[in-house]
Amino acid sequence: MAGLRPRPGSRLPLLLLSTLGFCLMLQVSAKRPPKTPLCPPSCSCTRDTAFCVDSKAVPRNLPSEVISLTLVNAAFSEIQDGAFSHLPLLQFLLLNSNKFTLIGDNAFTGLSHLQYLSLANNNLQTLPRDIFRPLDILSDLDLRGNSLNCDCKVKWLVEWLAHTNTTVAPIYCASPPRFQEHKVQDLPLREFDCITTDFVLYQTLSFPAVSAEPFLYSSDLYVALAQPGASACAVLKWDYVERQLRDYDRIPAPSAVHCKPMVVDSQLYVVVAQLFGGSYIYHWDPNTTRFTKLQDIDPQRVRKPNDLEAFRIDGDWYFAVADSSKAGATSLYRWHQNGFYSHQALHAWHRDTDLEFVDGEGKPRLIVSSSSQAPVIYQWSRTQKQFVAQGEVTQVPDAQAVKHFRAGRDSYLCLSRYIGDSKILRWEGSRFSEVQALPSRGSLALQPFLVGGRRYLALGSDFSFTQIYQWDEGRQKFVRFQELAVQAPRAFCYMPAGDAQLLLAPSFKGQTLVYRHIVVDLSA
Repeated sequence: MAGLRPRPGSRLPLLLLSTLGFCLMLQVSAKRPPKTPLCPPSCSCTRDTAFCVDSKAVPRNLPSEVISLTLVNAAFSEIQDGAFSHLPLLQFLLLNSNKFTLIGDNAFTGLSHLQYLSLANNNLQTLPRDIFRPLDILSDLDLRGNSLNCDCKVKWLVEWLAHTNTTVAPIYCASPPRFQEHKVQDLPLREFDCITTDFVLYQTLSFPAVSAEPFLYSSDLYVALAQPGASACAVLKWDYVERQLRDYDRIPAPSAVHCKPMVVDSQLYVVVAQLFGGSYIYHWDPNTTRFTKLQDIDPQRVRKPNDLEAFRIDGDWYFAVADSSKAGATSLYRWHQNGFYSHQALHAWHRDTDLEFVDGEGKPRLIVSSSSQAPVIYQWSRTQKQFVAQGEVTQVPDAQAVKHFRAGRDSYLCLSRYIGDSKILRWEGSRFSEVQALPSRGSLALQPFLVGGRRYLALGSDFSFTQIYQWDEGRQKFVRFQELAVQAPRAFCYMPAGDAQLLLAPSFKGQTLVYRHIVVDLSA
């Protein structure tokens, strides 16, 4: 055997070498110690747990098999989005006794196995909405020892606590004062008034205007604006695709102060009141798609128009013109077959400024405000088919504008004054009584309006911002709500346009602004 040699081409030496190498590998492998799991310097780790002290961030180089992580006295205050996404098997997360003040909206994303979460004894005042939603099997949650501010940002937590199967230790409010030391689990949801509203600038119309009148015609929405500076009544059309007001047509009107659209028997008419050159009525011709002059308004009767009001009584259409000249008279016109004809002279020699038609309790009334005397109330006589003077609103010696609204069973008047406070009056059955005075130096325009059950009042001024007030049902008064930067407003007009609730503010000195009413959920 000693002299045995392998034949040329034999594989015996290779086989022996391979066997020898494998045996050596087995010996080395048997002597190598188990691999130590990764562990940051600030942590103590086992195969599936990590306990970290004074960490400057959530440790990243931990074994992915870790199912329990504890952070104590962490040197950071914010838990960022996806902070634990590298530990998908985590079941126990103890973050108590730190100084955390902020938690990212998606801080616990990816922890579908998490069962126990402790955020106790931190500096948390609020929690992101639905922060625990990704934790499908969370069984225990500890939020004790935080300074929770129980405002609208915590409303979602109250709702979640009422429906979750997670065991949550009692937690208490630190603020506001009315909820201090109250148990969060016991807070009634009705105590959270989290819905508010706002008027935001929506569109700017690059021209001054002194009146705005929206109207529907052939299922489309329009608005007519008097533009004395541009010598026109501008008609704009609402674009439901672009959700903007677009130029549509213009009616020549060198000194327009009011453009009043009226749809009578499916025909569109626009009454154009002018300071100079007479006032006219235009008719829209659908065949030529243009406005054509229909008739003149007697210039001897209407000398200096200031306002127009259109209304219907017992099936008949009327419009009234407030005349602010010394020699003119506020006049009533009635539609008959093919035109509007003079029907009644109402109020002469009193420099009338505004008109308001009120149809309540089956008794149509017309209220005429004046810069030289108290507003006058006229009531419609069905026997005479005319307005008959009923009395004066003696609480206000003069008024630039008069509007009305109803709240519950009560009727109110709003009267703006250029010098002195504007007034809110309530009808008491036989007379008006004052319920509120609103500071309003330089006011020529005001308008109450209702948006989705919320009542507002826009009060303009030539010397300061426009004030928006909101009606307080409990106090039965308006409370200041918002300021709008409108220069010298001459009217306010509420215009619903699809799902957009708009407030138009024509300005005598600047651009005409369009605001949108929005609803904001503070708990979101």
